[in-house]
Amino acid sequence: MELNLTGRTALITGSSKGIGLAIAKSLAAEGCHLHLAARTESQLRQVADEISSRYGVMVAIHPADLSESEQTRRVAAACGDVDILVNSAGAIPRGTVLEIDEARWRKTWDLKVFGTINLTREIYRPMCQRGKGVIINIVGLSGDRPDAYYIAGSCGNAALTMFSRSLGGDSIRHGVRVVAVNPGPVETEKHIADTERLALEKFGDKSRWRDVMSGLPMRRAASTDEVSSMVAFLASDLASYISGSAITIDGGLLSDSAIGVKRG
Repeated sequence: MELNLTGRTALITGSSKGIGLAIAKSLAAEGCHLHLAARTESQLRQVADEISSRYGVMVAIHPADLSESEQTRRVAAACGDVDILVNSAGAIPRGTVLEIDEARWRKTWDLKVFGTINLTREIYRPMCQRGKGVIINIVGLSGDRPDAYYIAGSCGNAALTMFSRSLGGDSIRHGVRVVAVNPGPVETEKHIADTERLALEKFGDKSRWRDVMSGLPMRRAASTDEVSSMVAFLASDLASYISGSAITIDGGLLSDSAIGVKRG
């Protein structure tokens, strides 16, 4: 399927690894020029070199802590008039309301929740002025699955899903689409580390981490490519009638009674 994204420009946060990196590669494969933002400059440089040499697109890097408002504004100003914004930065730890204290809760929300909102605000305004653009927020299935043992993540993801739906329902009047993507468990480095700990608790053997997924409808987590392919489609004009929606990628988990490992 030809997505006709060649020559467009995308800003992707959290793009040095995991889902963000997979999205960067998928958009580059479609001919998008990239702005990549993450905290670690060395990782960004390595990723940028790999992507530019493989796909022949222009790649700029923006080392930044997007939990800081001033750095968020700096990244937005440096990226100019991007056609696509993908907010993929941030992970929220598991824990109960008694285990996640105020400082830790605020720190993780400052990046994932407020970082997404603040960067969206900066990029959204010029998109509206131009009358075109796409904003895709990578959120997480936990916003639709109340979980007292992942309470900060469930609440944060619910907020970002509603943010995307609320903004996307009006933004389309200005030619801008806003969409949330809610993955269930995705096989990233973080997911593997989390499930290794669970396997050690359950089986006494962390190498059996894949067995932790046996209760899921598909008996496995999603691959990062399964998420990034959806994002590339949503960024294209083929998805021009989709805005204010939350797209679930969960292998049937939300409709099943199984309890899986949620993405942070």
